Formats: sequence, structure tokens, C-alpha cells
Amino acid sequence: MARTRIPFNGKDRLAPRTARLRHPAQFGRQDARHRAAGTRHDGRQRPRRDGDILTGARSLSRQHLGFWLGVLGMVLFSVTVPATRLATGSDANPQLSPWFVTAGRAAIAGVLSVVFLLGTRTPWPARHQWRPLLLALLGNVLAWPLLAALALRSVTAVHAAVIVAVIPLATAVFAALVLHERERLGFWVCAVLGAALVIVFSLARADGQGGFGFAWADVLLVGAVLASSFGYVYGAQVTPELGAERVICWMCALALPASLPIALWLWPEGAAVQASVHWTAWAGLVYVGAVSMWSGFFAWFRGLEWGGTLRVSQVLLLQPFLAMVFAVPMLGERIDAMSLGFALAVVATVFIGRRFSGASRPPATKSTVVAD
Repeated sequence: MARTRIPFNGKDRLAPRTARLRHPAQFGRQDARHRAAGTRHDGRQRPRRDGDILTGARSLSRQHLGFWLGVLGMVLFSVTVPATRLATGSDANPQLSPWFVTAGRAAIAGVLSVVFLLGTRTPWPARHQWRPLLLALLGNVLAWPLLAALALRSVTAVHAAVIVAVIPLATAVFAALVLHERERLGFWVCAVLGAALVIVFSLARADGQGGFGFAWADVLLVGAVLASSFGYVYGAQVTPELGAERVICWMCALALPASLPIALWLWPEGAAVQASVHWTAWAGLVYVGAVSMWSGFFAWFRGLEWGGTLRVSQVLLLQPFLAMVFAVPMLGERIDAMSLGFALAVVATVFIGRRFSGASRPPATKSTVVAD
């Protein structure tokens, strides 16, 4: 048998050629490190195999798909405010009751969530997960939809889009307060500036209408922003354990024993009442229940997972502008210069605030961003 000199423990020894097929541990840890790094003993890169190239291409393709899934989720969420206005109507032309819209959308999402949880054989949440789930339910399933629906009876969707644009910044503020996370001074400056812009916009718009007629509706919208941010923070606490989709499903499923009876109780009765409700109002209700509160989150969270949270979450900055755009064909509204200018200013504070947020602490292993 042919024999050759091979390095072994720093010495040259004669060994059969087949000795080169021994386990890497016999040649020391250095060989294993070279194999793991894909390099030769002399430090040169090993040629990539077809399987490695295929894996890299698949990973890149998955990132692109994740990004576009995130864009899809953002677009679906952008229709939420116009669709809610479509369902509730205006003070001059009321459609469905805001209370009914709130219960109805929760009931629709709750039924879909129960089907999903049963179909995937999802176990019940652990005892320590119930409190965050119930608090998230209170903010995202009850308070946010109700306050937004009540406000949209009095204000346009374009107007509301400016105020709800501050939700990402408000969520970060709640996370800092509830989770006791330390933020840099620049973040708090952006938070105060964003809140000031919302207040100035509300007062300026009310003054333009001849008084403070919209003040109460703006208070409701601010309450909706705070409620959604509150719910998002507590929902994010159990997301690493349950998974984002199951957090949404459990929130809606736990609300179903109350939302379904209330929706049936508040169902519009009477031929005159039903005749006055346009089919587009029912379409808006189905949309906010099946998409805004349920299926939209599946696309959004899958996009965050595959495309990367930091990269995909930036598309949320386009959401208020798309909400304005959708309000034009859906509701016949127009985008005025004041609303567009304040929306740009609010989005700028959100963008800059995100740059400061979390800069003084190490990044989490798995972060979650929520939108609605």
C-alpha cells in the first residue's frame, strides 16, 4: 500500500493514504474549524458546491419574499381607517353603529381564529400568559376599534390617518414605560415632538372648521392610539413563546364569548334601517374583521420573520400616506396640503425616533413589530 507523509500533531509520520479519511478530531480542532469555515489548511477558500449556492439563492429569495409579504401586510393595514369609516358612515350619512362594528369585527376575527387554533391543534396558553393576552385584548380588540369607530363618525379618514400615524412612536413609549427600557434623550424629544404635532394639527384643523368641533373626535383618536400601543406592548410580551399569529388568534378567540352575542344583539333591525345601510358598509365591516384584525397579521408577521424585522418594519412609514390614498376612491375624500404636510412631519419624527430607540442597549434576539 502506498504510504505518504501527512502532518499529525505537529510531526511528519508515515501513514497509509487512507489515513487522510480519518475523523477530524484525530487531526486536532484546527481541521474541524477549517471544514466549518469552508477553507483549506492554507487559508484559501474552498470552492462552493452546487448545494451551497442553491441554499444561498433560496435564502435570498426568501428574504425578497418576506419583504414583499411585509409590504402586502402594510397595504392591507392601510385600508383599515377608510374601511372603518365606510362601515360607520358619517354624522350626515350614518351607516352601521360604531358599537356594532366593534363587536362585529371582533366576532368575525374570533370565529376565524377558533378555526385556525383548532386546525393547528394549538394548546391552551400557560397560566403566566393569560394576563398579557387579556391586556392586549383590552387594547387591540376592544378599545382601539371602538374609539376609532366612534371618532370616524365625525372626522374624515384623511384626518384620522395623520393622528394614528404616531402609533409606532407611542408603542415605543409604552414599551419604555411598561418594560422599563431606557431610551436616549433623542427618542424622548421625538416622542414629545410627535405628540405636539398631533395636537397642533388637531387645533389647526378645528380652527379651520370654525371652532373646536372636532376636538372630541380627536380625543377619541388619541385614546385609540394609546389603546393600540398599550395592547401591542403586552401582546409582544408573549409573542416569543406563542408566536405572533397565535397571539392574534388567542386575543380574538378569547373575546369571542362576548363579541359574538353583543354583535347579534346590536344587529340592525327593521326594514327601514337595513335599507338605509349600503352594501359598502357591510363590505367595510367584513374587511376590518377578516383582514385588518386577522389575516393581515399573517402576511405582516411572516414578512418580518423572513425579510428581517429592521428592514421590513420601515415600510410602516408609508402606511398613513396609503391610508390617505385609499380614502380618495373609497370615500370620495380629498388630500389637502395641511394633512399631507403634518403626516410627513409625524412620519419624520417616527423615523428619527426609531433611530434613537434601543440604541443604548443590545438588540433583542427576536423583536416584534405590530401594525393595524
